[in-house]
Amino acid sequence: MFWRFFSFIAWQLLGGLAGWYATSFTRAATSELVGTLAGVVLSGAAWFLMDTSRGVRLLHWLRVGDASEVAMRTGLWGEVSDRARRLIRAREQMTQESQRRLQDFLSALQASPNGVLLLDANGQIEWLNQTAAAHFGLDAQRDLMQHLGNLVRDPGFASYFAKRDFRHVLTMPGRESTPARPVKLSVQLHPYGEGRLLLLSSDITAVEQAEAMRRDFVANVSHEIRTPLTVLAGFVETLQTLPLNDEERQRYLALMAQQAERMQSLVNDLLVLSRLEGSPLPSDTEGIAVSTLISQLEQDGRALSAVMNPSCEPMHELKFESLLSGEIIGAPSELLSALGNLVSNAVRYTPSGGKIEVRARLLADDRAEFSVSDTGPGIAPEHLPRLTERFYRVDRSRSRDTGGTGLGLAIVKHVAQRHGGELIIDSTPGKGSVFRIIFPASRVRLPKELPASPPAAPGASAPDPASSR
Repeated sequence: MFWRFFSFIAWQLLGGLAGWYATSFTRAATSELVGTLAGVVLSGAAWFLMDTSRGVRLLHWLRVGDASEVAMRTGLWGEVSDRARRLIRAREQMTQESQRRLQDFLSALQASPNGVLLLDANGQIEWLNQTAAAHFGLDAQRDLMQHLGNLVRDPGFASYFAKRDFRHVLTMPGRESTPARPVKLSVQLHPYGEGRLLLLSSDITAVEQAEAMRRDFVANVSHEIRTPLTVLAGFVETLQTLPLNDEERQRYLALMAQQAERMQSLVNDLLVLSRLEGSPLPSDTEGIAVSTLISQLEQDGRALSAVMNPSCEPMHELKFESLLSGEIIGAPSELLSALGNLVSNAVRYTPSGGKIEVRARLLADDRAEFSVSDTGPGIAPEHLPRLTERFYRVDRSRSRDTGGTGLGLAIVKHVAQRHGGELIIDSTPGKGSVFRIIFPASRVRLPKELPASPPAAPGASAPDPASSR
């Protein structure tokens, strides 16, 4: 400010001196005074015009100029220009930082597994992430500023949105929900700002299915245990209240033992499932030879077939074949349990005289396939997707007659998945079924080929076998 005042005074002095000098040749005192005053006025006006032009230039720079450039470098306006440039650059940096943080925040919301949707005070969509777009069948670009009520037509959501009571969570079907593959969404709106709404959605299909499975599991276990317990209680009451001869008592005790064995089998299968679900995956260091596995399956299968078929009925035609040499890497007990369940099911559900084939072979891509085929009654197509569910039975009465617990195929599926394998079921009603477990190549350990013996030297005699004993 001092330099501005100093420059103004300097211009005035220079103007006055110039005016005095210009009129000093007239030798008149009045002329010299007028010239001096005129010089002062003209120099002040010139200084003012120049200062105004600098101010106008600075104003133009503030309006349309580049903040990286300096409008002027000297004088008061130069200092104002420099300070304004610094302030503008600081504001630009703050704006860029705010935009970066906003983008990071939106990116985090975009990556959220839950749906996030922002609505203005009129219920129009201001922003949504891809998860919300998938949940409600929306387009993140096309549907911006569209009213959400016009896009989501579910009656439950329309009522929830209209009541404006957002204290509870709404459960509604997803856009891709079908009777065969239901999709359930958990939706809740949260007011914020001046009438705006935040919508959060999450896919709870797996949670709903797990809860339904838990309810079914408890109900099925209760039912499966209650039935033999009721039978046992009835026999105990009979033994306690009625006078029975030895033959009747032995018959009742045999039936009681049968029901107790049935409960024992159920408890054992439940323990196997619990152990499979809670234990770490099988290691890649131990394994079981395919020949040993097939041999054990044949022994168990023939023994069960003998029990299932009285002497007066023809035995099952059993065929066990191994076209695979080597080992299956994994837990031997689990592999025996899974494949034993398949063989046991085939024997139990195949009528007397039926044919059952168990085969192990190596596929073209070095995967291993174990198949169990039978000539039983077969399974209708609508039952195939649910066969591996716990306690699911195609024919409940027949399953109980054959001693099944309804957990065998669930155990087979768990074991196959734990070993990276896949359970495939093919069946034709009236013709039979084929159950296949395919193990990945990483679970197959093939035998190493023995190196060929070098040719014998001419004249050398063959070694005596007895000498190597």
